[in-house]
Amino acid sequence: MARSLLQLRRVAGAIVTLLALSGLMLAGSPGSGAATGEHDWHKGRPSVIEPNPGTPIPVKRSQRAHDPEADFTARWTRNDARQILGQSDLNALGQENSLPEALTMPRIPEDFPDTNADVWVWDTWPLTDGEGNQVTYQGWDVIFSLTAERNAGYTFDERHTHARIGYFFRPAGIPADERPENGGWTYGGDVFPDGASLGAAEWSGSTRIFPNGEIKVFYTAVDFDPGNAVISLAEGSISADDSGVSFDGFASEQHTPLLEPDGEWYQTAEQNEFFNFRDPYTFTDPAHPGQTFMVFEGNTGGEEGEYECQPGDLGYRPGDPNAESLEEVRATGANFQVGNVGLAVADNEDLTEWHFLPPILSANCVNAQTERPQIFIKHGKYYLFTISHAYTYAEGLRGPDGLYGFVGKGIRSDYQPLNKSGLALGNPTNLNLSSDDPEQNPRQFQAYSHYVMPGGEVTSFIDNVNGRRGGSLAPTVRIQLNGSFSRVDRQYGFRGLGGYGDIHGNVEYED
Repeated sequence: MARSLLQLRRVAGAIVTLLALSGLMLAGSPGSGAATGEHDWHKGRPSVIEPNPGTPIPVKRSQRAHDPEADFTARWTRNDARQILGQSDLNALGQENSLPEALTMPRIPEDFPDTNADVWVWDTWPLTDGEGNQVTYQGWDVIFSLTAERNAGYTFDERHTHARIGYFFRPAGIPADERPENGGWTYGGDVFPDGASLGAAEWSGSTRIFPNGEIKVFYTAVDFDPGNAVISLAEGSISADDSGVSFDGFASEQHTPLLEPDGEWYQTAEQNEFFNFRDPYTFTDPAHPGQTFMVFEGNTGGEEGEYECQPGDLGYRPGDPNAESLEEVRATGANFQVGNVGLAVADNEDLTEWHFLPPILSANCVNAQTERPQIFIKHGKYYLFTISHAYTYAEGLRGPDGLYGFVGKGIRSDYQPLNKSGLALGNPTNLNLSSDDPEQNPRQFQAYSHYVMPGGEVTSFIDNVNGRRGGSLAPTVRIQLNGSFSRVDRQYGFRGLGGYGDIHGNVEYED
């Protein structure tokens, strides 16, 4: 059954106490002896290695772009998701990784440093402009994170009801190997004054800088009794001196509610108390000058459990001997997994008025969560990234906690899943075992909430490394993209792991 908002987060805590891959490869893990596959990046085509027995025939998408206002939604299908197991090492033993090495995040050491002793840190994003560039402000890198006090009498898994948006800064331009082990970030405190935000808790979003140091924070305002979520905007300003960065404004009158789910495209709390509606990411598109768009996480509208899985949600080729039947999928209860990636467009230059557009991606009967979506434009290709959990997959499907990606030719596209399946960066996981098996890989939940940066670097936070809980910034990794294929860059940093919280600007702010 689908879960969301606070309960999904709590379930996650209970369960845990990109990049050169062939799309049809057997998975490899260090020492497993399985084939890992190679990709000819210059010719842009994968090596073909036979998939595991029982794997359905993958279906290629056109990647064709549609008008953002069009009534077309790409699908992440059950066929796509089954390619993950099709590329998994069937011979991986307990505590090993069965995923392809090219799609696996390197192992985080158990002796990782705490980012900050005062607050837990999880979902993190940088200061950006409308094109997704990461902005260095007057010699400082600036990031924003969901934070909660470490010593306030509640556990790490209870942090979501106390979440505030905090900020960190550090001098720009210092190489990672010359910084302190914890990344060298200074905690600046909460961005918003106490009581100013529109909800009981502040959940993820994005932060944009405009001329004259104007700052717009798009965030999710969350209430728990009754459950409700509102995508909201807070406006303030940034300043800096030799000692660091500070923010001003963001008083309660500078917070504006933007969007609440409509019940048609995006499920409401009345339709399902476990609905998902959050994580606004705003951006401009060179193909549509003068317009500002937003992607966000949603669930397909309608009463919980009333959705009926459709043939398009399964996505099999006619005559595929390994296809599931519609009847057997419907009998599993897969209709409770109805995640989607929503789209909205601004109606004014101040970005205080918006209207919904149809979702750009659905995961109906596949997965309940498509968290923290973002659009990443590279060489004319539009990469849609999102994150999801192992436990939010529908019955009959398996995949790791991690980063998932899709590629098309525009914001609204017939998106092609990266690497045939959508998986771009997974935690080390043995898909031959259940998540709660004592022999499961102890790093299956090592990191989460991945965010892709302009150079292909990926930041995340540490959740659970072999039983040690995190709440700190994870080591940065890097993925390499080539069309609809990806791989982890194992030459980056030390064996693929960069510095902890190595998040840096790629452009300098110019007023």
